[in-house]
Amino acid sequence: MVTTNDYDSDRENSWCPGCGNFPILEVLKESLAERGIWPHEALIVSGIGQAGKLPQYMRVNMFNVLHGRTLPVATGAKLANHRLVVLAVGGDGDGYAEGGNHLIHAARRNVDLTYLVHNNQIYGLTKGQASPTTDAGSVTTTTPRGNPTPGLNPIALVLSLQPNFVARGYAGNKEQLAQLIQTGLEHPGFSFIDILQPCVTFNKVNTYSWYSERVYDINQAGHDPEDLSGAFSLAQEWGKRIPTGIFYKGDRPVFHESILGKDARPLWELEPEPARISAFFPEYF
Repeated sequence: MVTTNDYDSDRENSWCPGCGNFPILEVLKESLAERGIWPHEALIVSGIGQAGKLPQYMRVNMFNVLHGRTLPVATGAKLANHRLVVLAVGGDGDGYAEGGNHLIHAARRNVDLTYLVHNNQIYGLTKGQASPTTDAGSVTTTTPRGNPTPGLNPIALVLSLQPNFVARGYAGNKEQLAQLIQTGLEHPGFSFIDILQPCVTFNKVNTYSWYSERVYDINQAGHDPEDLSGAFSLAQEWGKRIPTGIFYKGDRPVFHESILGKDARPLWELEPEPARISAFFPEYF
């Protein structure tokens, strides 16, 4: 039986005390154990940033990549071994700025992986610059007169690409977040979970108390996750009320099955066939 102890690591943690990354790490370990997934059966691909450090604090297969490049590597891993449980982890800067283009195409292709974005609306590792999700008017180290541009709406963006699972969680509600991650792990296709995560050091606006006064569960409020139009409408809410929960669940074919077929074996199981490759060589000489 898998327990969270199987995922525990003795590496020293460098997150700030009170950081919203801590409950996300705790919930992820619990969710993997609850689904009966052993550490050797999972791969976590992470980018650069405080959120990108998450798999370093777990006992699990990990691949730490260049800033914003989590999803291309995670896609390649899933194509090479579709039996592997693949997750990608990063922050809002990593995933929505440098990695924004990769997010679009991974969601469009419906790659069978779970993508957790720790959205603290700021660059935490590099000391408080405005990120793509920083609200308009926010004062940061790079916007001393207030952010001149509106924040990116990641839920609306990903909904427009219609992957199979779109959700938003909140680090201050671990019970709901655990349900979202476990459902994302179970659901075939691209599972996107935007996680509102307070940065206690550099974001003094979007705090635990600020979120707690605003977040509400759209599924408890009666939203049907199969209602795409309703999901788009809810995605426009931000400010006085902030919706969390499952916005959309679909059933499109997953990417690796469209490419390889449903009965394909993982690449690592296949025997090399040099003769098939060497037949092409004369064309280059």
